[in-house]
Amino acid sequence: MDVGSERRSRAALSRLMEPQDAAGLALVQAVGAVDALRIATGQLSAGPELEQEITALLSDGGSGTSWAGMAASLKRWHPRIPDLAPDRDLATMARLGGRLIIPSDELWPVQLADLGIQEPICLWWRGQEQPLPGAATSIALVGSRDSTSYGAAVTGDLAYSLAQRGFTVVSGGAYGIDAHAHRAALAGASGAVPTIAVMAGGVDRFYPSGNEDLLRAVCNQGAVLAEVPPGSAPTRYRFLQRNRIIAALSAVTVVVEARWRSGALNTAHHAETLGRAVGAVPGSVHSANSAGCHRLLRDGGAVCVTDAAEVAELAGPSGSALPDPRHGQAAVQDGLTLEDLILLDALPLRSVTSVEKLSVVAGLAQVSVRAGLGRLGLLGLAVSERGGWKRGKATG
Repeated sequence: MDVGSERRSRAALSRLMEPQDAAGLALVQAVGAVDALRIATGQLSAGPELEQEITALLSDGGSGTSWAGMAASLKRWHPRIPDLAPDRDLATMARLGGRLIIPSDELWPVQLADLGIQEPICLWWRGQEQPLPGAATSIALVGSRDSTSYGAAVTGDLAYSLAQRGFTVVSGGAYGIDAHAHRAALAGASGAVPTIAVMAGGVDRFYPSGNEDLLRAVCNQGAVLAEVPPGSAPTRYRFLQRNRIIAALSAVTVVVEARWRSGALNTAHHAETLGRAVGAVPGSVHSANSAGCHRLLRDGGAVCVTDAAEVAELAGPSGSALPDPRHGQAAVQDGLTLEDLILLDALPLRSVTSVEKLSVVAGLAQVSVRAGLGRLGLLGLAVSERGGWKRGKATG
């Protein structure tokens, strides 16, 4: 196989076909990307045997009923043929410091194969070139765009603690729960890829624009992925389709906060279909923002999770990631805010350091550092010596 032709063909197919176009994906599976592109653009004709093979593939994949035949698919793809410009799209990604990866690449996340016929044709990737984590060390944190302060706090604690444990936090780059998940994962980063944002539109433009700085930071430290090419608009349909990728990348999908009809529940459904674990964070019975979580718990599709240890337990094979025993001062640390956890992490164990240096290391304002040191000092987690600060004995 000529990898260059394969890559170029998949780049073109991702612009020609919508995500999860069952007929298109079956065509690629049947004849390969190069011939699939030639058939889809009318350069090669498809015989009745191919049509029968696609019908069988769709039937096996559970999409047979919606297949109206090759002629109907060709008609659907035809208007987009003049817009195909794979070389331009690949050049755009190179200019952005990104790349296109395809299933035959070493960098391709192997867990996406669990999607079967729904596996993406390719992924447009913005960020450093480095191996993406396997499902076992990836956790999806999803939820409402209009998150409450409770949802934001729980998401921050979960994402920060999971990142500290070496997990990669996967989410969708949106406002609300997604943004809190990415931000806290970056703050707690201890692994090579602390967080992955899976976008509904092209990765050349950060969407929503209010998250541009955050998504740029995700690019610098983690990865921003999409199955649609540069310049693609984030439509409602594409938001729903990208949810299957979020679920497939991760061992566990946790819904932190979701209304009765939330897109986050769609991600949980994809995870359940894949046989992945689903967790839901309980909220107030009076909060409409937690109604979707309670629905998942009541219907038996999700396990109740309240902290990172319980999420990690769901991610690992039996007994390999059991929650830490809850005793002594660990309970004190579990109750800290995200800012105080970051500050505690910045405090040296033996030598002392100044408020100014802590401000730089922790990325917090000096006034926040002083207030945080006061709180940590009261808990015995920080001590003042010779005009400087270090960790207290209570941290172990």
